[in-house]
Amino acid sequence: MNKRVTIEMPDEMLKLVEEYAAGAGAAPDAYLRDVIEQHLEDLQDLAVAEEAMERLRNGEPTYTLAEVKQRLGLGD
Repeated sequence: MNKRVTIEMPDEMLKLVEEYAAGAGAAPDAYLRDVIEQHLEDLQDLAVAEEAMERLRNGEPTYTLAEVKQRLGLGD
């Protein structure tokens, strides 16, 4: 189910949104929805990357692709 959200922004920002949306061939509301979705995905990706870096800092072992293939029996 979709929910409507209303935001206030300065006129200059709205003008920019409208310009970028037009350049992307989208309506401003669709463009903003896409921008927000992309930003949220980026935040999720960053969180996953930070978790991986923390595991590396804590000494969790890593494996090369060749080692993984060998362990899984996926040799050439």
